[in-house]
Amino acid sequence: MKFAVLLMMAIEIAHAQKILVHGHRGARAAMPENTLPAFEYALAQGVDALELDLAVTKDNILVVSHDPELNAKICSGPAGLSHVIRLLTLAQVREFDCGSKQNTEFPKQKTVPGTKVPTFAEVLMLASKSKVDLNVETKIFPAKPELTPSPEEFAKLVIDEVRKHNMESRLILQSFDWRTLTAAKAIAPNVRLSALYPSGPSDAQIKKDYISEAHALGFGIVSPHFKLTNKAEVERAHKLGMQVVPWTANDAKIWDQLIEAKSDAIITDDPAALIAYLKQKGLR
Repeated sequence: MKFAVLLMMAIEIAHAQKILVHGHRGARAAMPENTLPAFEYALAQGVDALELDLAVTKDNILVVSHDPELNAKICSGPAGLSHVIRLLTLAQVREFDCGSKQNTEFPKQKTVPGTKVPTFAEVLMLASKSKVDLNVETKIFPAKPELTPSPEEFAKLVIDEVRKHNMESRLILQSFDWRTLTAAKAIAPNVRLSALYPSGPSDAQIKKDYISEAHALGFGIVSPHFKLTNKAEVERAHKLGMQVVPWTANDAKIWDQLIEAKSDAIITDDPAALIAYLKQKGLR
């Protein structure tokens, strides 16, 4: 009897839904966001993908930053130097310390004084030692074209860099500005493309059929805010052959909702906690 029960449990676990874990900005709950220490920490926890954001310097180098301006709340630099990344050379961006200030939203976050903004190439070199995917967001804004190259140039910079490192198959390119996804599809048809979309604030945004639009454009992944992720929407995307990767969920109640909805992956600031939680559930 005991053997039969154990066998049944083993079969159930083997067929259990596997939910992938994407470390948001590396692991923002534990380390300074979008830095090499954050990505190293996330890799050590066993994430399936590193989630990160890209901006472009004045000398056309891809650097990892959530905002097109270096955030003064978490980065400090020389007085009088612009914080707009597109107006700075890589050497100037390197003058900023983005590890000494703790993000007060994350009390467990450790500081790493002297930490610099990494280049995309440095993250690719780090990730090349593992098998993780890279879920890479282009930070581009139609209303502020001065902050970035054109969508076509931006997409080409990203694709060229991953090809240099032979990591095109591990790239997931995501954006709220779908122009970069369309541009990437034209030059790298096999790259996975993830359509990010907001949770609001307007009713028009909430009611917009992002799934159908993304499918029509040939994108294989949709990435809604967790508030817009439910079983019906996930089923609809799955019927179209698309994956669903919600952002950014940080507590067990929300994780349970996304598990119940059968999300394919979860983007989280605390990958260590999510991985431990999924293990408890037999989902990892």
